[in-house]
Amino acid sequence: MAKRIIRVRRRKKKQKRRIALTLFLLFAMTIGGIFYYVSQVYTASYEDLDRGDKSDLREEAVDIGDEPISILLLGVEDYSSDGQAGRADTQIVLTIDPETQDMTMTSIPRDLKVDIPASKVGEKYGGSHKINAAYTIGEISGYGAEKLTIETVEDYLDIPIDKYASVNFEGFAEIVDVLGGVTVDIKQGFWERSHLQHDKRIEFTEGETKMDGEEALAFVRMRKRDVAIEYPRDERQRQFIKASIEEALSPGNIFKADEIADAVSSNVQTNLSVKEAFALQKAFSSKDPSTETFTLEGENTRLEDGLFYFVPYDGSVSELSNKIRTALKINEEPSEESSYSSSTSKQETQQSS
Repeated sequence: MAKRIIRVRRRKKKQKRRIALTLFLLFAMTIGGIFYYVSQVYTASYEDLDRGDKSDLREEAVDIGDEPISILLLGVEDYSSDGQAGRADTQIVLTIDPETQDMTMTSIPRDLKVDIPASKVGEKYGGSHKINAAYTIGEISGYGAEKLTIETVEDYLDIPIDKYASVNFEGFAEIVDVLGGVTVDIKQGFWERSHLQHDKRIEFTEGETKMDGEEALAFVRMRKRDVAIEYPRDERQRQFIKASIEEALSPGNIFKADEIADAVSSNVQTNLSVKEAFALQKAFSSKDPSTETFTLEGENTRLEDGLFYFVPYDGSVSELSNKIRTALKINEEPSEESSYSSSTSKQETQQSS
């Protein structure tokens, strides 16, 4: 009997490690990798959103592993607020089609102007905000950080978000260090401040560079240097994703599941169940998925409140919505009201600035 119990425990441990690989690579998708190693910490990382088994924009719940799904990947900055009421500075809508092996990635600009209903968060917090603040407002209002962020993306793009995965920046840096660093071919040199020491400058030179966690976080976050115009943040994040995939799947790192689990145990949240994680892993375990990147076209503009926002060009929101809905095999067109209320035309922007 004792031997049987030991065997059962070993099987469960192996199963959790397989889930770990699925989740780790999912999270790394936010700022670097594609399907994920979390292992023993999966149960601790699971957080339901109290929204039933489907998005309100779905008629029926999706069959994960068989039907196309969407996952909102969040990179949360909370080190400057001591782990409280952070901002979701990185938001990526990932779609996965198990049948065709197609994946899409859409980066949501952190400064995108959105409306957050007072009916959800109260008069004090309702109104116009940058989308990265939805996470903060959801937490301090008691509505739920991930829940409000998901619903804000859903309302803006008129697309269902089926699942989410979030990792804070501290967890990201720790994971990179556990991997032994990630090598990236830097296209243009620049510098950025360290998230650990504000006065410390991290210099990046053109060419292949192996980055530790501190350096990698500076590399994917930089957005205010002049070089960001020609070498934007989204491009650097996609670069890092590809490099991290190669590093995470290298033979030397396959055996680091326990170390990676320890690094992310307190930094990861997801509402993917064990069964769903297994279904995703099974669908993609032996195949090389193709990935397409979608972009919301627009520009950063100072509006009437004196703040800079990312404002989409006229029609770009509905165009992006259609692309994502097509990837999810949702045939209905997005509502005219949603597209209009979510977008400000370039002409209107110029008039207000």
